[in-house]
Amino acid sequence: MAVVALSGTCIAIFDLRTRRIPNVATLAVAGAGLGLSLAGASGHGVLAALAGLVLGFLLMLPGHLFGATGAGDVKLFAAMGTLLGPAGMVSAFLYTAIAGGLLAFAIAFRRRRLVETVNGVAELVATRGSNAVEIEAPARHNRCAYAPAIADGTLLAALGV
Repeated sequence: MAVVALSGTCIAIFDLRTRRIPNVATLAVAGAGLGLSLAGASGHGVLAALAGLVLGFLLMLPGHLFGATGAGDVKLFAAMGTLLGPAGMVSAFLYTAIAGGLLAFAIAFRRRRLVETVNGVAELVATRGSNAVEIEAPARHNRCAYAPAIADGTLLAALGV
């Protein structure tokens, strides 16, 4: 749980500042998860850690294909799967989605773009992501860091909430 909290917090801060999640950070998280499972300190074995990684990747990939999340978000969530194992990844995904929705709502409200954001999300879903390039245009100022939502969601799952 401490590794989930620490790695999630550090990467979330980095993502907030740079809007990037470095590959080295996700590799470090995955390595820590696999190392802890090898040492018997994670509560699950290496196969479960690898299954958590694959499940995390598969759960987040559709959001990336629709343009709703970045590749770094997918890799971070998959890496967190090595720490939680497959049993924790479904609840982590649900908690992350809720945290992400609340975060997006708060940011859109603060930027005074709530109606435009809700309409953009509805269009994104209706067009199955074909308008993602338009929504993500830098001039629209729609991007936000998703690592904080991943950090919150995976920590809640690790806590067993």
